[in-house]
Amino acid sequence: MSTLGNILWFLFGGFFSGLAWLISGALWCLTIIGIPYGRQCFKFASLAFSPFGKEIEYGGGAPSAIANIIWFFLNGLPMALGNVAIGVLWCLTIVGIPFGKQFFKIAKLALMPFGARIIEN
Repeated sequence: MSTLGNILWFLFGGFFSGLAWLISGALWCLTIIGIPYGRQCFKFASLAFSPFGKEIEYGGGAPSAIANIIWFFLNGLPMALGNVAIGVLWCLTIVGIPFGKQFFKIAKLALMPFGARIIEN
């Protein structure tokens, strides 16, 4: 069932979500200091392309918290707000609720990607 969900997800918005992560990663990697942030973007682009059947586990310590604070102000807030807005639009219909929930999952990840791990179910 998750395969069907991922195919539909990719066709109806997941492509753009994953593309946003890839573009963000490329922009971060233009500077040497931004490479760790770019690597996070690339790691989570795969989740944004196919989120069904995957969960996110949050953890990390002080370095992750500091990196997440910097990330929040420079990149996280706009990406999270965009994903929340699209998620709300999907949740306006009963059929779109599973897709909206995936956008909310990615929005939370957009706020704090450092210390997060993707877990396959």
